[in-house]
Amino acid sequence: LAQAILARAVARPEKAPPRNHPPPHPLPSIMASQAQISKKRKFVADGVFYAELNEFLMRTLSEDGYAGVEVRVTPIRTEIIIRATRTREVLGEKGRRIRELTAVVQKRYGFPENSVELFAERVENRASCAMAQCESLRYKLLGGLAARRACYGVIRFIMENGAKGVEVIISGKLRAQRAKAMKFKDGYLISTGEPKKHYIAEAVRHVCMRQGMLGIKVKIMLAHDPEGIMGPKMPLPDNVIIHEPKEDVPVMQPNAEDQTQGGYQGDA
Repeated sequence: LAQAILARAVARPEKAPPRNHPPPHPLPSIMASQAQISKKRKFVADGVFYAELNEFLMRTLSEDGYAGVEVRVTPIRTEIIIRATRTREVLGEKGRRIRELTAVVQKRYGFPENSVELFAERVENRASCAMAQCESLRYKLLGGLAARRACYGVIRFIMENGAKGVEVIISGKLRAQRAKAMKFKDGYLISTGEPKKHYIAEAVRHVCMRQGMLGIKVKIMLAHDPEGIMGPKMPLPDNVIIHEPKEDVPVMQPNAEDQTQGGYQGDA
């Protein structure tokens, strides 16, 4: 009997150690570099990480004027800079909220301890930020303001603060059961070419109204800024600068003694 039990124990294979299952999320570039993955996979993983992080912060900080995120990867740590119009609300009381967001991001993406840090950066000109104005329009509509009045209010605010042009498109079931789209434009707006990447700020949001879902699209054309603070530094390629004409230099009249009589000197 003892020999049979021993033979059965030898024949039974030992349980293999559990495999390290791949994480359900893409690895950020700091972890991807440690894992030695291909360049193609690394860039795809970075893009998915940014998209997921942007979506999470957009839903969490929508009431605080969320205006985008920037991810900086250094050899020591990963810095995530959150741009918002109201940084005080993003930080929270004594920095409590930013610490909560840091803990959520660290746990979700499997960062080592103290290797990820979140910062809040204030947007200087919120009128030129399409994301902030889209959220503003969204909350106006949720508050019950008429669509036309809300759109014109946003357009007036943007144009008064130095934008070159603006377009607001709102589509869905606005009044009746039939869905339609309303387009509001003001100023000068380009739509193609290389300058579009530098001059156009664009944002899209969805508003869950009682009668259905509305779509909002805000496009802002920024004004040229030579210092590159309030707008793009690069001038428009078709911009024509007309200089003031130079002052005409008055023609000096010759003196009387300089004037010589015509003809030959020997003539009387």
